[in-house]
Amino acid sequence: MSASTFSAPEENTLGVVITGGRKRVKQPRRSGRAANSAHHSSLGLAFIGLGAAILVVLRAVYGSSWFIALWGVGEYARPLAALAAWIVLAAVIAGAIIAARVVNDRLPDWVFALIITGIAVATALDVVSIWGLQDIGHYATAAVAAATTLLAIVTVRGPIEILVATGGLGLALAIVMFLDAPAGGLTADWIAPQVTALGAAVLPVIIGVIIVEAFRRMVQVELDRVLTQSAVSAPRFAVGMLASEELARLDLAAEELLDSIATRKTALPLSPKMASIAASLATELRLHLIEGRRETWLYHAISESELLGKSVTLIDKSSLAGLLDPSQRDGLLSTAWLLVSDVTKGAQSRTVTVQIGPVEPGESELPSNKLLIPIAITTTGIPRNRVDPSIWDAIGMVGRYADSTQEGSLRVDIECIVDNPADQ
Repeated sequence: MSASTFSAPEENTLGVVITGGRKRVKQPRRSGRAANSAHHSSLGLAFIGLGAAILVVLRAVYGSSWFIALWGVGEYARPLAALAAWIVLAAVIAGAIIAARVVNDRLPDWVFALIITGIAVATALDVVSIWGLQDIGHYATAAVAAATTLLAIVTVRGPIEILVATGGLGLALAIVMFLDAPAGGLTADWIAPQVTALGAAVLPVIIGVIIVEAFRRMVQVELDRVLTQSAVSAPRFAVGMLASEELARLDLAAEELLDSIATRKTALPLSPKMASIAASLATELRLHLIEGRRETWLYHAISESELLGKSVTLIDKSSLAGLLDPSQRDGLLSTAWLLVSDVTKGAQSRTVTVQIGPVEPGESELPSNKLLIPIAITTTGIPRNRVDPSIWDAIGMVGRYADSTQEGSLRVDIECIVDNPADQ
């Protein structure tokens, strides 16, 4: 059977088409960093969103209780406007909670705009109902509870968007408070309820955003570390996680091509087109194998980590990191993590340079089956007196060390003893 009966071609990493025995849908490739930033709801934020929704409902119940009490004593200048405000706000709260529970990742822009509009309408109606009483902070109910509604969608929208919307609502509320201030001047008795009302309106949302972002960052960093930690048990020379996916794809394509030839679906000798496909597959596999003989587990652990890749530089020209045993690997990797972990918390930027080797020939008291590898860890932005005690425990797992200060930052020199590969 001719080659034309073979399945549809697929483009490889060299830009050359390859083919396979089964028709497969080509999926877009995403890096590990892009995958980490996607699907926030999969990080356990759904449980936080449920708690936030319960808090929004409780805040609405508290505010509506005050509304009923003020309605009963006839405090409202325009009671129908206050009632309309609460009807609109109840609808917005229900819609926001339902939308947040239905959406898997990110709330659509038009839904977010609709929620903001509903909150603004409820706030405006509540302000209209008490305008002229010269004490909006004391009498406002729906206007104070409206901004808290944003807590219901804090896990499905960006923190900046939530904070900007909350800040805008808080600013608008502050402006109308001062516009409706008493003519006799601003007194302490008047200012206190206004500040309290503004705090009750915006602070819950700000605190909610901080909590959600801290949790999201913590989970993403831990997931990144778990994925990186798998490199500890890798062979001395290995391919990374992303390259493994590419190798699996190339392996499948090669198997299907060979199977096609074995079952005579592809005629021999190969046509120029099929020969070019086979050559490109062989070239790609060869390139990956060559890379796998140069790159150690530590190279992949650093380069494929979102946190370490930004802050850690590895110098290992002789690929000596592959000689470390699992315990030493774990200690070295943990040291790098602990040294740069505060980068996510802001403050001063931290960088770490890990230089492994070179091994200097000379007399040594070590037996012939052992090898001394010097490891130098130099840092910037990490004062010696700010180093966490757990870092010293991790460094001790690698080998004997001596610490010093270099340009106001920490430097650690480690003597790492490993098995001599010449005796293996």
